[in-house]
Amino acid sequence: MLIAVASKDGKEINQHFGHAERFLIYDVEQGDARLVDEKMVERYCSFDPEHPLRGHLLKGIAEALRGCRAVVTAQMGDHPKGELESLGIEPFVIGGPIKATLVELAKIL
Repeated sequence: MLIAVASKDGKEINQHFGHAERFLIYDVEQGDARLVDEKMVERYCSFDPEHPLRGHLLKGIAEALRGCRAVVTAQMGDHPKGELESLGIEPFVIGGPIKATLVELAKIL
């Protein structure tokens, strides 16, 4: 199964969903997590007071993550969580080493 991860360093799950400019896509199966892709996205949290509505950004991120069963980040707001769930992508807020964490997460998905 494909799982998207927000990470600053490619080793740990350590980035807020809204700050991510890329998501690492892992294929997790049979006790292993293998990096298979990297999706560049526009940051959801732009801190632009002139453009407070960011629904179009969330839709763009969801489109980039199409095919992923879940998204794993260090932090995520309630609005993005709800939107991702409505699109069939399960959001998880977890920290830790990417591969070991995804292998454990896959056991409950």
